[in-house]
Amino acid sequence: MTDAGTQAEHGLPDDETVAAVQEALIEWYEADHREYPWRETDDPYEILVSEIMSQQTQLDRVVEAWSDFLDEWPTADALAAAPRGDVVAFWSDHSLGYNNRAKYLHEAATQVVEEYDGAFPETPQALQELMGVGPYTANAVASFAFNNGDAVVDTNVKRVLYRAFDIPDDDAVFETAASDLMPEGRSRVWNNAIMELGGVACEKTPKCDTAGCPWRAWCAAYESGDFTAPDVPTQPSFEGSRRQFRGRVVRLLGEHDEMELDSLGHRIRVDYTPDGEHGREWLRGLLSDLSDDGLVQVEEGTDRTIARLQ
Repeated sequence: MTDAGTQAEHGLPDDETVAAVQEALIEWYEADHREYPWRETDDPYEILVSEIMSQQTQLDRVVEAWSDFLDEWPTADALAAAPRGDVVAFWSDHSLGYNNRAKYLHEAATQVVEEYDGAFPETPQALQELMGVGPYTANAVASFAFNNGDAVVDTNVKRVLYRAFDIPDDDAVFETAASDLMPEGRSRVWNNAIMELGGVACEKTPKCDTAGCPWRAWCAAYESGDFTAPDVPTQPSFEGSRRQFRGRVVRLLGEHDEMELDSLGHRIRVDYTPDGEHGREWLRGLLSDLSDDGLVQVEEGTDRTIARLQ
């Protein structure tokens, strides 16, 4: 905990009030919360899978995909031994977002097996050595698997802090406030609890009373009635995006050993014409991106171009 002066700078109350705020949130969370299977485990592999899947997919949809994935590859060893194409095809079939995340997850499992003798690194810093694991994911795995992470700061947490304590809309200030608010040595329950608060009570349209928000006694927004929230960058539309067509390519190549360029083009978009705007040149660019990501292999022949999964 920082001194009172530093806390006042970013809007948190005094230490005694912070202690009451902490206790209220943890009691609220432990009394009742959404049940997700990855909250019932401290296995770092299972938690990593859930975190990667959750990056672009609603949690309710992740549950089935996560269970199916672990049925297929229950351990890091099993995943590392699997053909990458099978993992990518699974990702695409379950509409889990960017397929290169499947590739990175496969490579991370291989690292754990080959470089760490099958034992996951435990700190946020060490976990970032794994392929495709950035600061947020590393901290989440450290928090939920090893209970030694830092305070999680995502869109939901920012909204909670902004409303409850008038924290300025500044990433550095959010980080400091979230860190000062988290009770020492309790990152697992705390990060779950504050994200739950943002997900069920302090949503874009708040449900303070119906969700029984435990912070109503201290919340500036609840007192003033001003429930504005920090600006959130608009996500680009998935429909018609390059990402959507990348997914279609991977899905089709997962169903066929290989496909010829024009045959593939006609299967992924109805307006494909070999010499048109969305024709061979466009498709070659798409395949080049997938090749750079290690997902697709392209074979240029004298009379035809063949694509297949790596």
